[in-house]
Amino acid sequence: MDRPDPRPARQPDEPHPELAEERLKGESVYQGRLLHIHRDWVRAPDGHEQAFEYTLHPGAAAVIPILEDGRLVMERQWRYAMNRSFLEFPAGKLHSGEDPLRAIQRELIEETGYRAQQWARLGVMHPVIAYSTEAIHLFAARGLTAGPAAREEGECMEIVLLTPEEFFNAVFRGEITDSKTLACGLWLERMQQQKWSVSWISA
Repeated sequence: MDRPDPRPARQPDEPHPELAEERLKGESVYQGRLLHIHRDWVRAPDGHEQAFEYTLHPGAAAVIPILEDGRLVMERQWRYAMNRSFLEFPAGKLHSGEDPLRAIQRELIEETGYRAQQWARLGVMHPVIAYSTEAIHLFAARGLTAGPAAREEGECMEIVLLTPEEFFNAVFRGEITDSKTLACGLWLERMQQQKWSVSWISA
């Protein structure tokens, strides 16, 4: 049975509408705790029709927490699907209708115990555009004050403090491969070089 289109609305100022694929009909395949899988029948601009499967994701937010001495607050945690640990910047998924800034403020406190006096919105990244609607909102935070973490049961991680140089060296050595963390690293580098300016707000 056909269902309403669950994807993000197409932007009215889309610069390349001639590349758009037409959704003919669709169905829900699987409803999980986090991910929902949909299958649509799609017509390409050349007339070719095919089935297309993708996941719906509620979205997430990530942050570069910067200490007074310039070190970065990071987390090392186990990622079950990859069966290994990863070094990442703090992040978490959005609750339904939640403002990304409020979400990442909550996640930073819960996961690391740090509270930040100032925040800057950096941008948005789409980590898996081929088969997911996920969007990750990126932030930077400074004026950090340490406190107790309030992690959920089963949320086990190690807090790691790195200088920016140590961070970039870890990226170069292939020790940091998480996509949102690499995207944050680009923002960090450009901010340090004063190539990209950001607006800080107290929140």
